[in-house]
Amino acid sequence: MNLSPPIRDEYEIALTPLDNVPLERTLSLPQRIWQQGWVRKTVILLILAVIWEVVARIQDNDLLLPSFVQTAQAFVDGIVTGELIGKVWISLKVLVKGYLIGIVLAFALTTLAVSTQLGRDLLSTLTSMFNPLPAIAMLPLALLWFGLGENSLIFVLVHSVLWALALNTYAGFLGVSDTLRMAGRNYGLRGIRFVIFMLVPAALPSILAGLRIGWAFAWRTLIAAELVFGASSGKGGLGWYIFQNRNELYTDKVFAGLAMVILIGLLVENLGFNVIERVTVKRWGMQR
Repeated sequence: MNLSPPIRDEYEIALTPLDNVPLERTLSLPQRIWQQGWVRKTVILLILAVIWEVVARIQDNDLLLPSFVQTAQAFVDGIVTGELIGKVWISLKVLVKGYLIGIVLAFALTTLAVSTQLGRDLLSTLTSMFNPLPAIAMLPLALLWFGLGENSLIFVLVHSVLWALALNTYAGFLGVSDTLRMAGRNYGLRGIRFVIFMLVPAALPSILAGLRIGWAFAWRTLIAAELVFGASSGKGGLGWYIFQNRNELYTDKVFAGLAMVILIGLLVENLGFNVIERVTVKRWGMQR
């Protein structure tokens, strides 16, 4: 009995060359414009503005929901008079201080964690204790320790930034392959030089994600804290501007302040983090 498999006849298919087919598709001008991300996002914002205007006109109650046009007018007035810009400047100064201190502390903790077993235990214990604790819940303690003023705001901002950034950075460090680690040690990198020149570039996508999360936490924590007290020595930030106009029933200015909060978030995201990603991890092929 013959158990060998049957042998099929060999054959060859001649492929027709695609000499006349263009290698790339030509896009029309509207298609090229639509490929721009900022154009699509602008269209989305315009649609939301139209929906807002229609709903406000149907509601027909300026105290509850001012129209988009009224809010835009209050926004422009706040810019022209300088009142809104002044409040934003006060908030951003405090935010930058707390954000930078949080970054330095997070980097110190994660560097210690990747260097020693005690550092790993310390980071794990502290993040388990304090990461679930809302930053705004630390405000009464901050007021007790530092009193009314900038130092209390910086304290809660550091709390909001530190743990999210430390966790993401440490997770990124753990994700660095053993091959890269051995390559770094073969070049004689040890301690802080090993972290800066090897671990940080390799873990940059996770670090940027942590910076994004920390920024979002810090920005909304600052606005919430300023809504509570935010004014000292006759000065108040953007959150205090919103709170004060709410008390005086200037709802259009309240929405203008909220619009400024959103606008600053969009600017930081698109002109800050997106640019950093484009010139680093995307250029290096680490992110699609």
